[in-house]
Amino acid sequence: MKLKEIIEFIEEKIPPSLALDFDEIGFKKDYDLNEDISSIKIYMDLFHEDDLNYENTLIITHHPPLFIPKTPTYTIHSNWDIMDGGANDALADILKLEVSDYFDDNTHIGRVCKADMKFCELKKRILDNFSNVRIVNKPNDESIVKNVGIISGFGLKNNEYVAIAKNKNLDILISGDLTQETAILAKNLEITLIDLKHHESEIPGLYSLGNILKELDVNVGIVDKKPMEELR
Repeated sequence: MKLKEIIEFIEEKIPPSLALDFDEIGFKKDYDLNEDISSIKIYMDLFHEDDLNYENTLIITHHPPLFIPKTPTYTIHSNWDIMDGGANDALADILKLEVSDYFDDNTHIGRVCKADMKFCELKKRILDNFSNVRIVNKPNDESIVKNVGIISGFGLKNNEYVAIAKNKNLDILISGDLTQETAILAKNLEITLIDLKHHESEIPGLYSLGNILKELDVNVGIVDKKPMEELR
């Protein structure tokens, strides 16, 4: 397929108009839109070592690259987070939670989900899919959880999001990027935060994106490359 045909498909499925105003999406430079593409590689983040000037390849990243790639590289970021069926819904799906509303009413970032289960049940669903999870204000295992907020990626570094969760009477907010400041705020507001870590909370969305792109007549692969590893 021609590169321009693939981009037309992507932008029909995941409209750029949904992206936040300040967001970097799309291409960072001009590429030959008439290039034949036989392979798509999907990355969360692109590193110099991954940009090998591939032929007939399109790289798609979730986070905008911090350099100008040689290989055609297209970024799908906040528009994928915001859209129905995108990254946040993929996170809800993997946790088997029913989406009932948007978390941030202004941007449609995040989701509010119905739970109506014991905390021990929700904890099992989380630990079946994620490791090295951190928690602030851990509930009793028998406590009933009714309403859960989820934000793929960066939600727990944002004081405003913790406040929104409290104002919406959510029992728990699940996301990544927990900070000392938001942990203290959550302790004071008596709301539970669960930190899946940024990369991990967005991986379900990466695979969901891959499934959409498999409708194209090209090979599609997910490259799950973490920027950090644990010191052992």
